[in-house]
Amino acid sequence: MNFWKTVWASLVGYLIGGIALLFLTFLIIGGIVSALVASAGKDTDEVSIKEHSVLKIELSKPVVERVAESPFGNIDFGGFGSSGIGLNTLLHSLEKAASDKNIDGIYLNLSLAQEFSGSATLEAIRNGLVKFKKSGKFIYAYAEGYSEKTYYLASTADSIFLFPKGMMEWNGFSYNGMFLKGTLAKLEVEPVIFKVGTFKSAVEPFINDKMSDANRLQVQTFLNDAWTHYLTNISASRKVSVERLQSLANEFTLLNADKMVQEKLIDRLAYEDEILNLIQNKTKTPADKKVNFVDLKKYQKRKDSEAGLEVSTSKNKIAVIYAVGDIESGEGDDETIGSDRIAKAIREARKDENIKAVVLRVNSPGGSSMASDVIWREIILTKKVKPVVASYGDLAASGGYYISAACTKIYAEPTTLTGSIGVFGLMVNMEKMFKNKLGITFDKANTNSYSDFPNTTRPLTEYEKTKIQESVNSVYIDFTNIVRDGRKFNTEDKNNDGICDAVDNIAQGRVWTGIRAKELGLVDELGGLDDAIKAAATMAKVQDDYRTVDLPKMKDPFESLLNEMKGVDEAAAKAFAKELRIEPEMKHLKTLLNQTTSSPVLMLYPYTVDFN
Repeated sequence: MNFWKTVWASLVGYLIGGIALLFLTFLIIGGIVSALVASAGKDTDEVSIKEHSVLKIELSKPVVERVAESPFGNIDFGGFGSSGIGLNTLLHSLEKAASDKNIDGIYLNLSLAQEFSGSATLEAIRNGLVKFKKSGKFIYAYAEGYSEKTYYLASTADSIFLFPKGMMEWNGFSYNGMFLKGTLAKLEVEPVIFKVGTFKSAVEPFINDKMSDANRLQVQTFLNDAWTHYLTNISASRKVSVERLQSLANEFTLLNADKMVQEKLIDRLAYEDEILNLIQNKTKTPADKKVNFVDLKKYQKRKDSEAGLEVSTSKNKIAVIYAVGDIESGEGDDETIGSDRIAKAIREARKDENIKAVVLRVNSPGGSSMASDVIWREIILTKKVKPVVASYGDLAASGGYYISAACTKIYAEPTTLTGSIGVFGLMVNMEKMFKNKLGITFDKANTNSYSDFPNTTRPLTEYEKTKIQESVNSVYIDFTNIVRDGRKFNTEDKNNDGICDAVDNIAQGRVWTGIRAKELGLVDELGGLDDAIKAAATMAKVQDDYRTVDLPKMKDPFESLLNEMKGVDEAAAKAFAKELRIEPEMKHLKTLLNQTTSSPVLMLYPYTVDFN
């Protein structure tokens, strides 16, 4: 019987392996063909833009800092080969379209738009649309239904249209946190926490069943800041008072279509075919012809020179170094900040005589304290020979702030979440779970008293707890001193604990919006990546003669595809978490567990905040 089981298992294994190999081969061949076709048409029809064209923007994929050009970009097999939308190329396309005489306007169709987890990304896109409007060209926005976030983009449009039966979510921002204290108790898993900072709430999900008073204060504050900023900008665009917008949100209603027109939030109810007719008239397209829509993906390949943008060939360069994701030791990838990879990019930029300044683009919740310090050191060395400017995306918190605190100048979006200057440690004791739930016990033999540290199968001794807390305290002192020196705070230390009072008062692990961070001196200016680049060029005295180069180079797309195929299970789990609206919490949990296996001392932002 066992023989036949083995035979059948082998046959099934070969069958599955064969199908997987065939599928992979098909993907590779398809990608190569796609790449060849793209290459063949690169300078002809594929990037040829006819007169009176309209740029169609749908944002049906997640917007990330940047994406690699992939030969699989034109095919999509259930998600394989389909990447997100690069914020850098999206903003450049808007700038290009503004000067392109063949582009009459933008059709912003938000019916299938992905929700934005980062409000600073949303802010950057909105600012790009506002700049586009200064060209005098039109923007028409349409959706079958609007959330607060998609409406924030639509509010820039000359005319906002809504599906006649559509609705609009307008009830303010909310954060819904997940806490694991009860789960861990049922599993008999004991979390052991070490931290410095009243507001350092990264460990709260493991020890609390609700937010602490300090955490509730900081969350409420940055939610209010972001919401007020949204209302102010929408009010200016739509000529509806902030008070009225706030009143509508407090009515606890999903505004129906007619109500939104009455309140002047929507200009007109229309089916999409009616909007297409309006655009046809707007572009003076003959009735017997279709409007020439150009999707974002195609338009990104349009040459700058053909669109009327000046192309610099200067030998002077501004290096934009992307530090995106959790901070960890090692190489990392395009979605994590590997200290070796980012440090190498900074080092290369420092040694390149043609690179006159560096812009560190940070979008990170932090991570390993040691890895953060490796990157910080390279910034210090580079700052001695050329300007280094930081530009913050959605997050520049904890370790994300640490690596950039020494920069010559720091830019943040108004709704960037930053600060979180604090440190924590997390370890777990699973001895009871293994013994009582699974019947597993452990024994040991050591050469020294603490040879088996760290160990998740026994309680920590009081001595071990003391030493870990001392380590956490030491890292916090270093962190605050780095902020003190980098941001030029005064050095007063009334408590004689080695901590600058001015920094400690705004640290303690507390998270701030970019607006408040500027008031507190944690950032210098409010603005986006372009503002940071221009500032760096001015500081390097090459403001009229430079071009930018992105570092580090992105990973090979074939390698990324293979990694994507290996992560099918993870992708499914992520989709499941998203359906339950707990994806941010699950990501945070995974990050914590991954980090604590390598280092008990972390500088990590409390959670990934998703404003609902």
